[in-house]
Amino acid sequence: MKFFIQLSYKGTNYHGWQIQPDQISVQEKIESALQIAFQKKVDLVGCGRTDTGVHAKNYWAHFELEQFNYTKEEFIFKINNLLPKDIVVHQIKKVNQEAHARFDATYRKYIYQIRSKKDPFNLEFSHYVIRDLDLDLMNEACEILFRYENFKSFSKVKTQVYTYDCKIIEAKWYKQNELIIFEIKANRFLRNMVRAIVGTMIEIGLGKLSLSDFQSIIESENRSNAGTSVPAKALFLIEIGYPDYIIKN
Repeated sequence: MKFFIQLSYKGTNYHGWQIQPDQISVQEKIESALQIAFQKKVDLVGCGRTDTGVHAKNYWAHFELEQFNYTKEEFIFKINNLLPKDIVVHQIKKVNQEAHARFDATYRKYIYQIRSKKDPFNLEFSHYVIRDLDLDLMNEACEILFRYENFKSFSKVKTQVYTYDCKIIEAKWYKQNELIIFEIKANRFLRNMVRAIVGTMIEIGLGKLSLSDFQSIIESENRSNAGTSVPAKALFLIEIGYPDYIIKN
């Protein structure tokens, strides 16, 4: 039997999603809880990697079992009691044996949160930018993203990937109360990609880079030409897309 679980986590205390030697990861914490719940080792496959310090409001993962001796409600209660306070499982769904949390995902959506006013009570999940940003110009930069597929300029250096191509589906800046939010949706993302794009667009919003500079940065396929990556603390994975037959069963 194969199951999908939907979860959220605060990434502050973790070195990303994926298990790493001598580091604490979200995957490790959940696999440990599953092992206690089912009294056997359970391998968990996530919908993708998140970097150190990045949060997820909506994350999916799958695992396989020969027997499942809980009701859904019992499982949710049990697993959440075993998990630390900064990780929560919302639901579990039985899926077809062929379903895959990572490979069947059709898109991912992230938001990045910026504040232009210093607030000691809200800086844990937002990036403070002291000067005003030109959001109109930054949204023009978003339009440029749709013209390209190769985003090597925004990828972490020395990352082993089969391609640097990503299809951008949505990209926009907007204000929400005191927050300035960047929202981006794509079929896939490279490591550090969103944070590098945001850092570069902030330079556009501050008047340090032009739109033609931004276009040249993308075409250069050189990370050193792009802006500095913004802190991970303000980045959230908020949505994962799947075909209806997987999730709505």
